[in-house]
Amino acid sequence: TIWQIANDLRGSVDGWDFKNYVLGILFYRFISENITKYINEEEAKAGNQGFNYADISDADAELGRAVTVSEKGFYILPSELFVNVRKRAAFDPNLNETLSAIFNAIENSAKGAESEDDMKGLFDDIDVNSNKLGATVTKRNETLVKILNAIGDLRFGDFTENAIDAFGDAYEFLMTMYASNAGKSGGEFFTPQEVSELLAKITLVGKTEVNKVYDPACGSGSLLLKFAKVLGKDNVRQGFYGQEVNITTYNLCRINMFLHDINYEKFNIALGDTLIDPKHWDDEPFDCIVSNPPYSIKWEGDTNPLLINDPRFAPAGVLAPKSKADLAFVMHMLNWLATNGTAAIVEFPGVLYRGGAEQKIRKYLVDNNFVDTVIQLPANLFFGVSIATCIIVLKKSKKDNSTLFIDASNEFVHEGNKNKLSDANIARILNAFIERKDENHFSKLVQNGNIAENEYNISVSSYVEAENNNEDIDIAKLNEQITQIVKRENELRTEIDKIISLLEA
Repeated sequence: TIWQIANDLRGSVDGWDFKNYVLGILFYRFISENITKYINEEEAKAGNQGFNYADISDADAELGRAVTVSEKGFYILPSELFVNVRKRAAFDPNLNETLSAIFNAIENSAKGAESEDDMKGLFDDIDVNSNKLGATVTKRNETLVKILNAIGDLRFGDFTENAIDAFGDAYEFLMTMYASNAGKSGGEFFTPQEVSELLAKITLVGKTEVNKVYDPACGSGSLLLKFAKVLGKDNVRQGFYGQEVNITTYNLCRINMFLHDINYEKFNIALGDTLIDPKHWDDEPFDCIVSNPPYSIKWEGDTNPLLINDPRFAPAGVLAPKSKADLAFVMHMLNWLATNGTAAIVEFPGVLYRGGAEQKIRKYLVDNNFVDTVIQLPANLFFGVSIATCIIVLKKSKKDNSTLFIDASNEFVHEGNKNKLSDANIARILNAFIERKDENHFSKLVQNGNIAENEYNISVSSYVEAENNNEDIDIAKLNEQITQIVKRENELRTEIDKIISLLEA
């Protein structure tokens, strides 16, 4: 329903551009209802039964501003709430200006508070004055009214029964659909949910709670948020940390946190280039690190003389190539990983076997026993990326001096035009990861010394023999069949020649 609404509303506007309006208004509705629910519950605790924040005056509401901002991180006056703006929308000739002022007021409500950085710029991508919405102010406002009504009509359950994550699920679904339809540009910010689940579960083996989780290339935050689903957000005690270089995606990530009811003090999402300007020096190390960093992007590498002495990269004695930053991300994550932590990283397969500086970095990782497991994933799992990717699992405190290789290239179900990991596929991969045993054509535990002898090639196909599904052929029997076919062919030719001769006669 929500995808149909999103498509019907956008008209001639490109879906990728229109997503900001649908997702932004969905966010606006969420925080309006979230703060209303919070204030109503607080009033009920104080004995004020039947109180409804949406019905009181702005002047009366101002009395609770300071306390609410300290708890929720932002404030919305009753007249600014989604439900009240929607009621007036069709009769407001300046609706675009009204919404713009409200969005600014919400962001400004956090100024000077601890939540200021978490709220700043959240509505930047919702340009209510854009020609994309319509050629005239009237047309734009008509479109905005339709969006407000469509989003307002969606049924997300009764908040008093804690059904609040329906918003988060709707948001995740919309981003999945936008990513799928946008192709490569969508894949840059979104990791499919089942891959996110596998990565989270790998890092959580043996744990029922963790201090902190981290993603240095967090995109829209889907990997981080999977911990909230798998563990429960209260079991990530100190919260969710991430960094993202793209400002639009950075805003999506912070919105996504709020939409999953993760309060501002429980997440720290930063904007910037993780490799050159990491923002969480004071917060590392991290118990669980999950990431799907961009594949083979360019970075400064050895053109920046400071990087070789950076404590994240120096231990390997060499920097990742300027044209391929993949292993720079790996080294960054290893450096920020807690002693008893686990990192699970989606990688392009080339990093497993390429030579040069990348081989030297793999040598450092293998010789120091940091590579726990390498998992070959099926092809065509990710949006805009048909090639088969892999997962590298890092640990600093291993119980053996070996590396596990898992060939999960056939662990998928086909859905639409994509492959997908089913629950059974995830369970089989996870079980092999936990058991750490050899299984024909699926998993192999290899001594690190053998990997060294193989020039530090950690490609799964080098260690797990693929199953031969070709049918055994009996050559002698085949030759006999061919002889019989040739004999029969000659007999038929003779018969045909006789018939032709009779016809000619």
